[in-house]
Amino acid sequence: MNFTLTSHRTALLLAIAVALLAGCQTYAPSERFIGLSREQVIAELGKPYPTPPDLSQAQRLDFPRGPFGNHTYSLQFDADGKVISYSQLLTEENFKQITPGMDVSEVTELIGVSRDQFGLARNRGYVWNFRYITPLCRSFQIEFTAENKVRSTGYGAPPECRPKIAVGP
Repeated sequence: MNFTLTSHRTALLLAIAVALLAGCQTYAPSERFIGLSREQVIAELGKPYPTPPDLSQAQRLDFPRGPFGNHTYSLQFDADGKVISYSQLLTEENFKQITPGMDVSEVTELIGVSRDQFGLARNRGYVWNFRYITPLCRSFQIEFTAENKVRSTGYGAPPECRPKIAVGP
């Protein structure tokens, strides 16, 4: 009887694990994505960000990844709605192309939209932060004017990289 109870528990745990894994989404696109439809991509990668008003006509979908957005994958679609290419947007090469005066739409085209944003005092604009994979512990930052133009770019330290300040005795 003990063997049967253990077998049932094992089978139940295995069934739960399979169900959980079946619900998991793919982290990043690969060559096997070429030729997939928008619907198939969304089923694999989840909801794009930002989500375009008309998904059925989108020529590009972006998928920020990682717990702090260390990757943003962009997938390009042909007129039939099939994937023709994909790329990782958060790279030093793309960061170097962002210059003062660029419009927010030009920045979005290069590196996507940041989910880590904050406003500046006195309505002077806002800042986008992008964490990305680098051997240095830093994030890329873009300061925009209130008119949605790049004022400056630079690098900052994410919270996990900032020195800890001891408080108290």
